[in-house]
Amino acid sequence: MNPRPLDGLVVLEFSQYLSAPSAGLRLADLGARVIKIERPGTGDAGRKLAIKNLWADDNSLLFHTINRNKESFTANLKDPEELALVQKLIQKADVLIHNFRPGVMEKTGLGYDALSALNPRLIYAEISGYGNAGPWKNKPGQDLLLQSLTGLTYTTGDADQQPVPFGIAIADILCGAQLVQGILAALIRRQKNGQGALIQASLMESLLDFQFELLTTYYADGRQPQRSAVNNGHTLLSAPYGLYRTADGYLALAMMDIQVMGEALEHPPLLRFNGNQVFSERDSIKQEIATLLATKPTAYWLQKLQARGLWAMEVLNWQQMREHDAYKALEMEQTVHALGKDFVTTRCPVRIDGQRFTSSRPAPQLGEHRDRIIEELINPS
Repeated sequence: MNPRPLDGLVVLEFSQYLSAPSAGLRLADLGARVIKIERPGTGDAGRKLAIKNLWADDNSLLFHTINRNKESFTANLKDPEELALVQKLIQKADVLIHNFRPGVMEKTGLGYDALSALNPRLIYAEISGYGNAGPWKNKPGQDLLLQSLTGLTYTTGDADQQPVPFGIAIADILCGAQLVQGILAALIRRQKNGQGALIQASLMESLLDFQFELLTTYYADGRQPQRSAVNNGHTLLSAPYGLYRTADGYLALAMMDIQVMGEALEHPPLLRFNGNQVFSERDSIKQEIATLLATKPTAYWLQKLQARGLWAMEVLNWQQMREHDAYKALEMEQTVHALGKDFVTTRCPVRIDGQRFTSSRPAPQLGEHRDRIIEELINPS
């Protein structure tokens, strides 16, 4: 197996919950040595944040999911001696990540200006909720709140429904991934000229970027895109785009010529609509399609649509997906071992030269690697 591309890179993670730890996870997947700097006694608050009340050991399954393959170093940053130890560690680090509110790291003496003087090659990467300026900068950077403030909740669901949030922490996940992009870009520049960098990302900016298609249209004409009255799939796209109930399940229909669709389904009423009407009469077309598709099973419609090369797929739940050969071919699952208990999670989705990156090492126990880190990095013999 080839070395991982970030082997030898030391990353310090002053982070909690999901956004910055997810960035640290991706760097660890790619070979970096990621060390969580945690508060003695409690550590990352995500250790006790359990989803569905699932636990791997004394820590939540969620914590293990996004902190596997890392190390833990405990330090009381209010203690001058402990702070001095951390500063020595920072001198040996390549990257520092944090997701505290603006000003918190500066109060401890670990802001960018202080640490770039201590280690000019340091890539200092931070995530905030709303950026470092403006009236919202100290508001809680929580995913659902950010979805609500950025208009994202008006993109899912049908027109007459209340605002609908994504069913995942989309802001945290996106922002963590974008922080990694910034870190890798800065590492490439450092390789060229030895210069460190300050990388800044915010949950709000990530969700605004996520909606760039919709926002661009709004900037152009001042009108917020409207959700379909029925079977909404994308506020900017015409009929038939959306999910439809069939006699035994659901069917996803992407972009397709409505005339060809009418022919494929042998449904003459669809043939009366031309290309100019698929948006102006989007709701009535979708209602026509919905009424038709509810009469027969998903497989029946799929065969007709796919025979004409039209973009349609069945809607699967996770059990159905896992049973499918297409899912099995990806080998996306890996087993992690946590204090005698095994659990299955996903692997890094990136492959390099055909290599899939997995690791069975669980998230660290609080302070588990403190002595070893002192010996290897802070006070090597």
